[in-house]
Amino acid sequence: MTEHTGLAVGTEVHGGIPLVRVSGPLDAGTRDLVAVELDAVFETGPESVVLDLCAVDFLGSAGIALLINARHRAARLGIPFAVVADRHAVLRPLRVSQVDSALPLHPTVADALASVRLSST
Repeated sequence: MTEHTGLAVGTEVHGGIPLVRVSGPLDAGTRDLVAVELDAVFETGPESVVLDLCAVDFLGSAGIALLINARHRAARLGIPFAVVADRHAVLRPLRVSQVDSALPLHPTVADALASVRLSST
C-alpha cells in the first residue's frame, strides 16, 4: 500500500478481481497516486475492476474527475467497473455534482464484487 499526504492506496485481488482500496483525502494533491494505481491495474487486462472508497474522508473535484475517467476507461476496455462508497464525505459531492447517476455505486465491497461478477458473465 502506498501512502502520501494522508492518502493510502493499494490493490488486493478477490477471486481474480482487482480491488483498489483508497483511504484518506482524494483531491488534486493525491489523485495522481490513485491514478497510477488504477493505470497499473487496467494495464494487467483485468476482467473487471472495483474501486473501494469506504475509507475516503474527503472527495474533491479532481477525485470526481478521476472516477469519471476510470469509468470511461473501463467502458472503452469493455470491462465491468464498480465503486464502493458508503460515507457522506464521498456520496454528497457525487450527488451534488450529479455524478452519482453516472457511476456504478455500491454500499459494500461484497455488493460491488457480486455486481462485476454478474456483468462479466
